[in-house]
Amino acid sequence: MEANKPTILVIEDEIGIQNFVSHILNSNGYHVVCAATGKEARIAYLSSCPDLILLDLGLPDLDGMVLIHEFKGWSPAPIIVVSARESEAEKVAALNAGADDYICKPFGISEFAARVHATLRSRGVLSPKGGEEQIMQTKDLVLDLDSYMVLKDGKEIHFTQKEFKCLALLMKNAGKVLTYDFILRNVWGPYSGTDNQILRVHMANIRKKLEEDPVKPKYIYTELGIGYRMLTD
Repeated sequence: MEANKPTILVIEDEIGIQNFVSHILNSNGYHVVCAATGKEARIAYLSSCPDLILLDLGLPDLDGMVLIHEFKGWSPAPIIVVSARESEAEKVAALNAGADDYICKPFGISEFAARVHATLRSRGVLSPKGGEEQIMQTKDLVLDLDSYMVLKDGKEIHFTQKEFKCLALLMKNAGKVLTYDFILRNVWGPYSGTDNQILRVHMANIRKKLEEDPVKPKYIYTELGIGYRMLTD
């Protein structure tokens, strides 16, 4: 196995889905170990010491919930449930048992890869590529520079190119006040001028997509006459 290559244990009894997930993970630079039953999963877990576990709940020999309890008692490796069970009760039960995330089948490739990457990043398993973070997270907001994706509470939100760049710049500098001129230069270029109206329009659109109550912003705060700041708590 390649040094420093994160190991992901895929526990899935449907071979087609197992191969599909393995292909996605391999193409994103992970080392993949597979198991189709609870018995195989226990053996694979002990032999591979995975950095992350992807777990289907509907296994042929036992319920995946049993493995969540077992694995959480063995090590801190995060667990993402990947299941066709969509009820809120199932999700709550899995998360309360110790799962770190819950992805329903069928799922989009980009979202799946982003959530796997975000989970590993949050645990300090992955280091930034080329010295720059590819996945950034503030509260329940996740931004993936590679896949050009933004997730809020696990759900994808679509942004225009300029909106995405504005949000990425704010998240990269979370907690800092970014002036209007700084944002304009970094998003629109050095010859963008000093007209803040175009920036205000884009920030208004970003807020409509993110904020539940613009009067009480959860993500982006306006520093009157100066610029904007991404809130961190």
